[in-house]
Amino acid sequence: MGETIIPLADLRYSALVPPIPEQLTPPTGLLADRLGRPLHDLRISVTDRCNFRCSYCMPKEVFDRDHAFLPQASLLSFEEITRLARVFVAHGVRKLRLTGGEPLLRKGLETLIAMLAELRTPDGQPLDLTLTTNGSLLARKARALADAGLKRVTVSLDALDDTIFRRMNDVDFPVADVLRGIDAAQAAGLGPIKLNMVVKRGTNDHQIVPMARHFRGSGLVLRFIEYMDVGASNGWRMDEVLPSADVLQLLQAEWPLVPLDPTVEGETAERWAYADGGGEIGVISSVTQAFCRDCNRARLSTEGKLFLCLFASRGHDLRALLRGGRSDEEISAAIGPVWAARDDRYSELRGAAQVPAAERRIEMHYIGG
Repeated sequence: MGETIIPLADLRYSALVPPIPEQLTPPTGLLADRLGRPLHDLRISVTDRCNFRCSYCMPKEVFDRDHAFLPQASLLSFEEITRLARVFVAHGVRKLRLTGGEPLLRKGLETLIAMLAELRTPDGQPLDLTLTTNGSLLARKARALADAGLKRVTVSLDALDDTIFRRMNDVDFPVADVLRGIDAAQAAGLGPIKLNMVVKRGTNDHQIVPMARHFRGSGLVLRFIEYMDVGASNGWRMDEVLPSADVLQLLQAEWPLVPLDPTVEGETAERWAYADGGGEIGVISSVTQAFCRDCNRARLSTEGKLFLCLFASRGHDLRALLRGGRSDEEISAAIGPVWAARDDRYSELRGAAQVPAAERRIEMHYIGG
């Protein structure tokens, strides 16, 4: 199979169908890219739909009522997702994260979670199976997710102030409902729960200290994320980025912090603990302190395109292989060279003002965070 470029008119992205090598090399679980980065995490987008219209991800003026989302037939089935996940596990993946859009909008998601929870590493260990959600449906679904085998959840929460929260999600959704979802997730044992706050200067930066104060001592890990230039629709400007160093300065003025070691290699968040034992917080600094050199994450889009970077503009069409009758061995052999050729380091190049001429980058709602 040659490297045919297939235009995706509905998303205006393109994808390469990866060729099948003549020699089918079995996976060793030790796959590394050109910079020596292993393949460890797979983020799986299960829907491109979301019920929020956050300005930094799906601004309402772009994703309006007339926006054409992917038709159901284009989405990978649960069986196809599980099959691909099994192939990636053989290549070294140990963590699966379900994303969106809003993943809880995917009908029957508990069935997929139960299927993925059955997967095992070559030495028989279960995978770290997690999910990122806006929390809007979590109160009613948390128990079923846990019963199906989900281990943990990460909840996006950009403000405690209800007016600010409603303004940021732009669909007038109340923060109280998300907080109830977080409580339900805790009660279901979906922890330790992480809370992601995207900090946008001039919009919600005055919520940093109130958020920290509210969740101190709760057992939840609050993480502050620099506003990023993902996709081409959010109108990103550097002057709206509040550097993580400034966030830490604000927090340390209230409570002394001590640095913590990473929990795993390639972790995106820099971890800090309250010196008085009040728990921990994290900062994710992909704009001001790029961590590309440690990135061990691959992303699988809703309709089966493999992306090697959050800021990519072109993917690799694995659905074409699945639906073209290729065996697991052939698909595995095709994935290996794709990862081995990877040299993506967008954030690092952006920081050095060396970003090449921009193509249309994938949108956050399409690929997940």
